[in-house]
Amino acid sequence: MPAPQPEADLSGGVAAAIDPAIRERIEAAAFRKLVQHLRDHPEVQNIDLMNLAGFCRNCLSRWYQEAAADAGITLETQAVREVVYGMPYKEWQARYQKEASPEQKAAFAARNPGH
Repeated sequence: MPAPQPEADLSGGVAAAIDPAIRERIEAAAFRKLVQHLRDHPEVQNIDLMNLAGFCRNCLSRWYQEAAADAGITLETQAVREVVYGMPYKEWQARYQKEASPEQKAAFAARNPGH
């Protein structure tokens, strides 16, 4: 498993003037919108996300799991994936996941050597 993703410091710029509790609510709302956007676009394959942005739905669910662990809460991987996918992961795979093309696989291998 990859090393935990470090959190970004979002307290600069305009966010510096926002009460930290309110800023956290704003960040949580942005996270929920990102998750909903990914749910609304299952045609975007995880390999596409990985090749373009370096993360996918599984990464996002792992970051959620890591944040829960930091708060002293243990969550099972499949349960956390359901938070992100909006359904059991196996169901999402059966409905939406397509076989990656040779080009997608080559781009992934070039971007993520040894993965």
